[in-house]
Amino acid sequence: MKTSVRVALIGARGRMGQTIADLAKDDPKIDIVAQCDLGDAIDPAIKDCDVAIDFSNSSAIDEICRTALQHGKALVIGTTGHSPEQRQLIEETAGKLPIVFAPNFSVGVNALFALTRQVAEIFGSEFAPKITETHHKMKKDAPSGTAKTLREILKETQEVPIESIREGDVVGEHTVTFAGPDERLELTHRAGSREIFARGALRAAQWIVGKPARLYSMQDVLGITPAK
Repeated sequence: MKTSVRVALIGARGRMGQTIADLAKDDPKIDIVAQCDLGDAIDPAIKDCDVAIDFSNSSAIDEICRTALQHGKALVIGTTGHSPEQRQLIEETAGKLPIVFAPNFSVGVNALFALTRQVAEIFGSEFAPKITETHHKMKKDAPSGTAKTLREILKETQEVPIESIREGDVVGEHTVTFAGPDERLELTHRAGSREIFARGALRAAQWIVGKPARLYSMQDVLGITPAK
């Protein structure tokens, strides 16, 4: 009988951390063995887990990577807003550890990534893309990590403007608009609750244990192959 995956939850008192902890209570395949948040020592939490899930703050990534390397633990990183230097650190750490690093763990958003790439290839330069993203007013980084990933997908053809809206308690909405001669196409994903991200993060945590050292995306976890 397969044992449950032992998870250390970093950022446990945040919105996402609490949602992950609540979902894990009803999942026999997941065992949250440690929780920590701002001001707590990360080392005791990570040393006895199989994988650490990070939904804390970008400023913690140096200590998280260092501690995960020290104990040889897999990572699932859902925190956004990292600097280029921090992203480079994550990539370097993934040379020695398996890491899932995703701006969004929703199955639907990762389908949006794949569809955006496909539509951009169909339309080419005749259609001008624009990204609009809306989140709750407490979200600190703008544009969102998801919007930045959409821009990365599209930037092979042209520069893409992003409109960031922060209002109310919106969990997350992302729209990619392709405006062309006499027609426009919109691809939209709306998140109804944080549970979709939490479920994806837990799925990634189960998937990553035992994988070779590398930087993986949520599309790797889902088996979505980018269009060539």
